[in-house]
Parts: sequence; C-alpha cells; structure tokens
Amino acid sequence: MPSQTPQINSSSSQTQINFSDPLYLHPSDHPGMILVTKQLDGSNFGSWKKAITIALSAKNKLGFVNGKIVKPSSDHANFDVWQRCNDMVMSWILNTLSSDISESVLYSSSAEEIWKDLEDRYGQSNGAKLYQLQKEISDLTQGSNDLATYFTKLKKCWDELNALSTIPNCTCADAHEMQAFQQN
Repeated sequence: MPSQTPQINSSSSQTQINFSDPLYLHPSDHPGMILVTKQLDGSNFGSWKKAITIALSAKNKLGFVNGKIVKPSSDHANFDVWQRCNDMVMSWILNTLSSDISESVLYSSSAEEIWKDLEDRYGQSNGAKLYQLQKEISDLTQGSNDLATYFTKLKKCWDELNALSTIPNCTCADAHEMQAFQQN
C-alpha cells in the first residue's frame, strides 16, 4: 500500500480536516489521554503492542507508527497538522510506558521512531520467552480454579505463544494440513 499524505480542505477563513482523515484530531483528544491501561514494563511487549495497536487503529492513527502516514516537507501545507498529530500519538504512547522506558525514548523525533525503537528492544521473539511460555503451559493445572478461569489462563498462554511463534505463510497444497496441525 503506498504511503499517504492526507490533504487539508481549505476554505477562505479556516482550515478543516475531514473526520475520517488520519490528521483529524477529535476535540476530546488530548496529550494526557491514556489509550490503554496496560503499561509496557519490558516483559509484556506482546500484549502491550496488541492493545496499543488496537487503540491507535480505532483512533485512525496507526499510520503514524507504521510509516504509512509520511511526514511532509516543512514547507508543505500539511506539515504543522502532521506534526501536531504525530506529537499527540507520541504522547499517547509515552503515557503507556513505564517511567524508565519512557525516558529512554522521550527525545525521539516521531511516533514511528519510538515504535521502531520499542520493536527493536522488546519485539524480538527469543528462545527464553518461548521456553518460559511452554513451561508455563506444561505446569498449568486447574487446581482449585473453576474451569472458565483455568481455560482463560491456558488460552492466554497459548495465544501469546502463537503470537511469538511465527510460522511462514504457506500457499502450497499442504497449507490446510499445516494450519490444522498448528490448531491441534
């Protein structure tokens, strides 16, 4: 998908942005807004990333972190509007980080830069995390929990393991069989 630089609709007296445009900020949007209650502490990157991705998508701002909304040149009519939205997204992300992590990315110049930095640091699927999840699954017992609580804990571990374990996308004849194997 090509990068997009949204256009501003101008009238003679004021500039208006369509509410479906990624550069649109709702009057209730503010820098202190907490988009997700899950704070990134370094050990929960997968679940934090999923939560913040959903929130940014709902706000139509995911393009600021994934690079699809390109920063216009400083002399472009959209530059100030883009900068304001980027700053808003940066503040929303910073609000969901632990203080140590927040301080380490505070001087980043864009939401995309923060996102890439966090991905590089915490988004690496590693053997230790995979092992920890596999061990947690094998050690999990129902004990005194009701079935729904036990299943919820088990499903959380399996979903996280599935998110970390990336299987290459296969379009061959055995793809259906591979998908069934993974589900089992």
